[in-house]
Amino acid sequence: MFFTERRLVWAVRREKLVRDRIPDIIRENGESPTVRSATEKEMDLLLREKLVEESSEYLSSGSIEEIADVLEVVHEILSRRGVSFEDVERIRLEKKRHRGGFEKGLVLLMDE
Repeated sequence: MFFTERRLVWAVRREKLVRDRIPDIIRENGESPTVRSATEKEMDLLLREKLVEESSEYLSSGSIEEIADVLEVVHEILSRRGVSFEDVERIRLEKKRHRGGFEKGLVLLMDE
């Protein structure tokens, strides 16, 4: 995990990017969330942090639902960069063709 100036602010203020309907869901449960809209400039970093958060949750749980959350973040990152998921899939397949996948479960032993 990496720490940035933004990450330190989050640790103090407990501020993080949430899905669009989360404030409504919190209100439906009788609470009053405090929210703000992120600036365009902030979104790149906030989405990177969210990707780390969701990936960490998958590492902890192994849940397919967490993989879906990771993909949601990836889709938003791609959308904001004007890149289609199909473009990424083409790159993935090309890399797999050249370098292989992970089907064989090979583990590289690193010399000290």
